[in-house]
Amino acid sequence: MVTVTASSAAEAEVVDLVSALIRFDTSNTGEPETTKGEAECAAWVAEQLQEVGYTTEYIEAGAPGRANVFARLEGADRERGALMLHGHLDVVPAEAADWSVHPFSGAVEDGYVWGRGAVDMKDMVGMMIAVARHFKRSGTVPPRDLVFAFVSDEEAGGKYGCKWLVDNRSDLFDGVTEAIGEVGGFSLTIPRRDGGERTLYLIETAEKAMMWMRLTARGRAGHGSMIHDNNAVTAVAEAVAKLGRHQFPVILTESVEQFLTAVSEETGYTFDVDSPDLEGAIAKLGPIARIVGATLRDTANPTMLKAGYKANVIPATAEAVVDCRVLPGRLAAFEREVDEVIGPDIVREWITELPSYETSFDGELLEAMNGAILSADPEARTVPYMLSGGTDAKHFARLGIRCFGFAPLKLPPDLDFAALFHGVDERVPVDALTFGTRVLEHFLRHC
Repeated sequence: MVTVTASSAAEAEVVDLVSALIRFDTSNTGEPETTKGEAECAAWVAEQLQEVGYTTEYIEAGAPGRANVFARLEGADRERGALMLHGHLDVVPAEAADWSVHPFSGAVEDGYVWGRGAVDMKDMVGMMIAVARHFKRSGTVPPRDLVFAFVSDEEAGGKYGCKWLVDNRSDLFDGVTEAIGEVGGFSLTIPRRDGGERTLYLIETAEKAMMWMRLTARGRAGHGSMIHDNNAVTAVAEAVAKLGRHQFPVILTESVEQFLTAVSEETGYTFDVDSPDLEGAIAKLGPIARIVGATLRDTANPTMLKAGYKANVIPATAEAVVDCRVLPGRLAAFEREVDEVIGPDIVREWITELPSYETSFDGELLEAMNGAILSADPEARTVPYMLSGGTDAKHFARLGIRCFGFAPLKLPPDLDFAALFHGVDERVPVDALTFGTRVLEHFLRHC
C-alpha cells in the first residue's frame, strides 16, 4: 500500500489502483490473433465497482476477450442529460528490454508510477474508479447521471471497442449528452511576459481526422536484369517520397487559434501564420510544440512499404501505407492536394477513416472544468487546444455526444509529457494522480 497525503478516500487509493491496472498486460498489437485482450482487466474493474455497490454491465465488443464495462451513478436531476467518463483499458505493446523498469510492473518509484499505460490511459481509468468508488461509499449524489465507461481497442481505432459499441449497443449511451476522456486537462508551464511563470491547463476541444491511406502502383512484371521503364516499385517510391516531403498549408482552426492567442497574451510571443519562422515560434513552448506544431497543418507520413517476392523479379504491383492526419473541415481539400502530389497513375484508397472533431470552448461543462482546476490551482488558466492524434471521442461524437479531453494532471514543468505517450519508461507523477483525482472529484460534484 502506497501512503499519500490525501483529502479524500479517492485520493488515498488512486495510486494503488493505477499501479494495479498497469500490471494487467493489455497490449493491443492491432492484430486480433496477437492482441492479449482486455477481459481480465475489465473483470477486475467490474469487481472494484461491484464491491462498493455498483451494478455493472460487461460487454464483449465483436470478438472474444475484447471486454468493456459500464456502470451508472444516478444524479439529482434525472431529466438532465448524463455525463459519460470514458477510458480505454488497452495499451500499445512495450519491449521490456528497453525500459528502466518492467513495463507491466506498475512500480512506484522516485515519485512516479511506472509502466505501459501510465499516461495512456490507465491514469485516468484509475482516477475514474477511485472517484466512482468514493461517491458510492459516501452516498454522494452528483448533479446529473454519470456513466462510467471502460472500453477496449482504442489503440487500434475501436473496431473491437467503441466503434462496435456505438454501432451495436447504442442503448449503453441512452441519455448521454456530454463526455470527457483523454487527452486534456494536463498542465503546461510557460513564462509570463512580465516575469515568472503561468500554468495553463489544456482542455482538448478538437482532434484531427485519422486517415490511413494505401497507395498502389501497377507496372509490368519482369526480370531484374533488364532495362525496365514501367517499374511499380519505382513509381510507388517516387510518390511516397514526394508526399512524405510535401508541406501542407498552415490552417488555424478555432481551437488552435484560441490556444495561440492565450499563449501570446501570457508570454508575449508572436505567432504569425505568414511568417516562415512560425514553427520556430511554436518551438519556444518546449516539448508540447510537437503536438501543437502538428495541429497547424495536415500531415501525411509514409509508414509502410510492400513490394516484391524475389531479388531478381520486378513485381507487377507495389504498395505503401501513409498515416494521414487531417484538420477539421479539410478532407476534400486534402484529397485534392494529395492527388496532385502523387499523380494520376497511383491508386489511392482509404483503409481507415476516423473523422476529425471540434467543439467550442464554452458552456456550463467548461465552466465546471475551469472551476475544478482553479479550486486546486487558483493561479492557473484553462485554454482549449487540438490533439494531433485521435481518441474514442470520434465514435461517441457520431451519437451527437459533445466530447472533451479532460484527464487532469499537474505536471512538473520539465517533464516531457508528450514523449511519454507510447514511449519508453512511460510514467505518471504520484502527485499528479492525487491532484487529478481531487480535480475530477470537484468537477463531478459540480457538473
